[in-house]
Amino acid sequence: MRIIGTAIAAAATLATPVAAAQETAVPRIVTRDGRHALIVDGAPFLILGAQVNNSSAWPSAMAKVWPTMEALHVNTVEVPIAWEQIEAKEGVFDFSYLDLLLAQARERKLRLVLLWFGTWKNTNPQYTPAWVKLDNKRFPRMRAPDGTNHYALSPFGRETLAADRRAFTAFIGHLKEADPQNTVVMVQVQNEPGSYGLPRDHSPEANAAFAGPVPAALLRRMKKRPGDWATVFGRDADLYFHAWHVARYIDQVAAAGKAVKPIPMYVNAALPGDPFTYQEPKSYASGGPANTVIDVYKAAAPHLDALAPDIYNPDHKAYRGFLDAYDRPDNPLFVPETGHAKEYARYFFEAIGCGAIGWAPFGLDGNRYLSTLPLTAKLNDEAIAPFAAHFALFRPIARLWARLALDSKTWGAAEPNDPADEHKQVMQLGKYVATATFGRPDFGMAPPKGNPDPSGGVAIAELAPDEYLVTGFRGRVDFDLADKRAANLIYDRIEQGHYDEGGRWVFERVWNGDQADWGLNFTAAPQLLRVKLASYPKR
Repeated sequence: MRIIGTAIAAAATLATPVAAAQETAVPRIVTRDGRHALIVDGAPFLILGAQVNNSSAWPSAMAKVWPTMEALHVNTVEVPIAWEQIEAKEGVFDFSYLDLLLAQARERKLRLVLLWFGTWKNTNPQYTPAWVKLDNKRFPRMRAPDGTNHYALSPFGRETLAADRRAFTAFIGHLKEADPQNTVVMVQVQNEPGSYGLPRDHSPEANAAFAGPVPAALLRRMKKRPGDWATVFGRDADLYFHAWHVARYIDQVAAAGKAVKPIPMYVNAALPGDPFTYQEPKSYASGGPANTVIDVYKAAAPHLDALAPDIYNPDHKAYRGFLDAYDRPDNPLFVPETGHAKEYARYFFEAIGCGAIGWAPFGLDGNRYLSTLPLTAKLNDEAIAPFAAHFALFRPIARLWARLALDSKTWGAAEPNDPADEHKQVMQLGKYVATATFGRPDFGMAPPKGNPDPSGGVAIAELAPDEYLVTGFRGRVDFDLADKRAANLIYDRIEQGHYDEGGRWVFERVWNGDQADWGLNFTAAPQLLRVKLASYPKR
């Protein structure tokens, strides 16, 4: 009995302190002067991520995921957790896959962002359990004006909300117990919610709400006078109405989860074709957090830490336009999905230059992958290479970069694809101006012609007054004074080097002569520079 009692006591001692010793502060998002950072383990953290394919989130499929993640040099993997996967039978939960995923990520020293595929997955209920998606009476779908069923579930479904909220709360509850060390740094609540082809629900309950008053919180946010939806919002009434009710639904799910574990939560957006022109709500995911309704979501869903754009438009102006739309003092910029065709890789630099807390291409793993535009038809070493190069370059400085971004001291540029932009971008650094050009020879002042494929990108961070960290691929960076009337710019010192595991700069060599006379030329080789600028008077 003494031996058995000793064994039990030893087991208890091992079980409790191990979890306690590994427990860390829950990740959070902080905001300072309109800039944001994801805090992980007490310090800013930049998500260098990749999202697996939708159907790769199964134990047998993960064997083909991890080698690709290693080749990509990511620090974070985005993986779905499907409602049908954890609650195939109502009230009976199975978290075995989640436990396996946590263990495998920890073995590889990777972080996770988990994606809740619940009521909406690309607006569709396909990831709900069979007992939900096949019971239209208990879990109603949206109705068209003629009374016929639409494919999407209605945000007015009280039973749907209650069931989704219970399942999500159970998921977060298990995460709280199984992940005290916070391998998971963020959770996505739903996936590209809303509806295609029908701007809003026309069920009797929805129609009654549409004829009723606009909620006071939205009136305050939009600075509108009271009235019904059609009177207050006119052309946008259907869009704003649907966005409000979808956002309120998601917020209640998020609030229930956060009450269990206050981990950062966000929802992602399926976007219109471009951010500049009006498009009919039925042409994109009406009701989702598109750039057209960010303020509606901010009023309706205060428990969401971020609204995040899934950007699949490869045009430079459109991509930058979407970044600008979501880069707001009240919204951390996070790109949880973007195309994995090679032309998307360069936008990593533009996003992190804007202060994004993370960026991730979609569908990069060794399982079945999509072959339709704007994704690439082949997933091989060549396809992975540009993303891997950028992540390998930034992984050693991810924490440093995230801290500098919080201080609003980062800039980035991606190669434009419009000849009218003259293959250049100009970045205003305060006292200085930096110009990025693409498609120039290493020597001489020939005008930029652009790379054979738009692939160039550069990034700049201010380390100290007059001192900058500069890097990139396939582009040239030239510095100048913002005010050139009384002085001329000169390079004080240009060091090439790297940061060690302790975050200390390790000097390798000085750039001068041919390496500096024509600007700072970044090739396909990884190069990290610390640049000290100075000036001398003109007279």
